[in-house]
Order: sequence, then structure tokens, then C-alpha cells
Amino acid sequence: MTLRFRHNAASHVGHVRKINEDSILSLPDRRIWVVSDGMGGHAAGDFASQTIVDTIVTLPNVDDPAARMRGVRDALHSAHTRILAEAASTGAGTIGATVVVLILAEQHFMSFWAGDSRLYRLRNRQIELLTTDHSVVGALVEAGQLTWDQAEQHPQSNAITRAVGVGDTLELDKIRGDLQAGDRFLLCTDGLNKYLGFAELQSVLVSAPIETVSQRLVQMALDRGGADNVSVIVVDAV
Repeated sequence: MTLRFRHNAASHVGHVRKINEDSILSLPDRRIWVVSDGMGGHAAGDFASQTIVDTIVTLPNVDDPAARMRGVRDALHSAHTRILAEAASTGAGTIGATVVVLILAEQHFMSFWAGDSRLYRLRNRQIELLTTDHSVVGALVEAGQLTWDQAEQHPQSNAITRAVGVGDTLELDKIRGDLQAGDRFLLCTDGLNKYLGFAELQSVLVSAPIETVSQRLVQMALDRGGADNVSVIVVDAV
């Protein structure tokens, strides 16, 4: 059976910040989707996130999923080098961005990520977090000391431990798994999940149509304060 893919995306600056440091990218013909969050409180976070999507969008369109995966990985490392060079040349200090990338093939999904931008999957009406935050609180969750929902309320919830453009070497995590008809993926920056826990995300993903689901999620974050930029991409396999 040949799967088709539908997507919906939204991004908002929020109620507090003057600049949207998030960048999103949808390449449905290449089956690549990207969400990136420029590091808040650092110089030129918008440059960092835009550099990531600009580097990925220039990749050649190849049919081989393995080649596509390698291309995305190489693009992220190239973006890391470009961001480091920008920071060095401008003297702007630390510049960086989190990233999560979803790559789909006929029977598999694959994701790269660095930082605390997330990938969830809804399957059989149940939500699952596929990525693990590279953050201080993410380590506490992995150690069993907190749940992910509790981690959002922790005073160090914004302290990330990995990002593109930060450190000499970029450390990416990756995950791959099977793909089924009916799977729904959610990519988001932390401007969403700091306001909506697992139960609410699951409820919206179960009930909202693809045409409006991202806008609905963003609006819920805005209604609850919207203190950060918030970006969402939802992808359906049908």
C-alpha cells in the first residue's frame, strides 16, 4: 500500500517577544519537515534557526531514503559550522538553535534532533513522545525523577544541553521506526509543550482535522500566556 502524506503548519511570535526566533520548513515532495527554535536570550537566534532551514532546503531532491537521511544530517552539520563562523566573525557570543527533523519513507519514519524541540506520534489514538529533550530537566526525566509534564514546571525547564551552533562538535540524536497508515506526527518548539501536557495534546490530535490542527494548538498556547514563540507542524500518513 502506498501512503500519502498531508501536513499543516503554524508559527507565532507570541505575546511577549518582539522577534520570532523559530523557523519551520515543510518539503512534502521530499517528505521532510523541520522545526527549529533559536536559543532565547542569546544573540541572533533567528539567524541560527533560519540557517538550519535554509541549509536543508537547498538539498537535492533524491528518491533514496537513505541518501535523503544522509543529506539532512550533513546539512545540519554544515549549518552548525556556519553558525559558529557567524558567532566568531560578529563577536555576538553564543548563537544556536534547537532542531527536530522528520523524514518519511514508504514504510518508515526517521528523525534527527538536538535540543528540546520535540517529535510526538499519535497512533491508535495514543500519543507518544519519540524524542528526548537534551536539557537539564530531560536528564531528570530519563533518571525517573520527573515526568515530562512535571518537567515543564521545573525552574530549569529552559536550560538546554545541546543545540546546533553550540560547542565544537554537533551531537545529534536519531530515531527510526515503522510507519503505518493513520499515524499522525507532531513537531513543535517548547513554546507549545510548556503550556499543553500529554493529555491535552492527545485530545487535540485525536479530534482536530488536519486543515486546522496546528492553528488550534498554537492558539491554545497563546490563550495560556504565549510568553514564547510557538511553532507547530502536524503530518498525517494516510
